[in-house]
Amino acid sequence: MDRLEKLCAEKGLRMTEQRRVIARILSIANDHPDAEELHRRANEVDKSISLATVYRTVKLFEEYGIIESHDFGDGRARYEEVPDEHHDHLIDVKSGKVIEFHNAEIERLQEEIARNLGYKLVDHRLELYAVPLKDGEE
Repeated sequence: MDRLEKLCAEKGLRMTEQRRVIARILSIANDHPDAEELHRRANEVDKSISLATVYRTVKLFEEYGIIESHDFGDGRARYEEVPDEHHDHLIDVKSGKVIEFHNAEIERLQEEIARNLGYKLVDHRLELYAVPLKDGEE
């Protein structure tokens, strides 16, 4: 049983075989697939999984706090497991590649900004949109 399946069981979510397949695919994904890509991957395992089932399942997993959805500016919801540790994303706008990163200085600065404005930071998302540097460019 993979991590997502265990989380589902811990939260009391009934796991059908189709949900198990989708959970496994999300667990092994090293990217941030959208529903259509999840559907394509799920169909390689079980042809009976419909796109509607994928949409229902990711919505359910999201409601249970098992996965989170991101919109990286391309109009598609993309999914990943709720991480154990916070991370931010850099999106290559040319290729669509998503790079996860963590930077302690950025985290400190965000908390300082909130505090200076009279707030305590409880959550945030940082998404950087970039293009690759050209040779010799800084």
